Amino acid sequence: MQPLPSHFFVTGTDTGVGKTTVTVRLMQQLIAQGKTVIGMKPVASGCEWLEGRWQNEDVRLLTAASNVTAPPELINPYCFNPAIAPHIAAAQAGVEIQLEVIHTAYTQLTSMADVVIVEGAGGLLVPLNRTHSIADLIQALQLPALMVVGMRLGCINHALLTAQVLKARQIDCCGWVANRIDPHMSMPEENLQTLIDRLQQPPLLKVPFQESFS
Repeated sequence: MQPLPSHFFVTGTDTGVGKTTVTVRLMQQLIAQGKTVIGMKPVASGCEWLEGRWQNEDVRLLTAASNVTAPPELINPYCFNPAIAPHIAAAQAGVEIQLEVIHTAYTQLTSMADVVIVEGAGGLLVPLNRTHSIADLIQALQLPALMVVGMRLGCINHALLTAQVLKARQIDCCGWVANRIDPHMSMPEENLQTLIDRLQQPPLLKVPFQESFS
């Protein structure tokens, strides 16, 4: 695997493409290299009430994979109960997601570990509030993006659209991951080769279906 930046943002071509699976996998590899690593999920929707606060399964997986203990409010500044679009969940809760709050939490985390991997919610253009999207958050944090492609029918279009948005926003793409989320996908190798040709780079990592846990 080629070297990764000190801190980076994991985005997906869609929701449910395995961003958490890939993030945990990368965290494990970096920890094996002797790095201190924290996984951050700034915004999470779809939570349950545990130990006196709302908790999200993805956040729990990232926290368990980290080898540095950090306050939950830094790892996950915004957590909402219903599993719906973040800006809608926030509006229902009477909260406005603020990029400044996330930036402050992220900055504190970078002082605690060699690597902070920030995982997004859904894809690049998912709204966070009335004016900002996930892409705006990546720009505010000044991070390169790692793109997770869920290998299933339609993934080529989704991946190329995501890559196009990254380029238009002048967000550096530090690589992409092919995550096999559909074991019954037709012509998987042909689809993979098409992505390699169109993205003009091989995947940083190929995750087979049986290794996906989220």
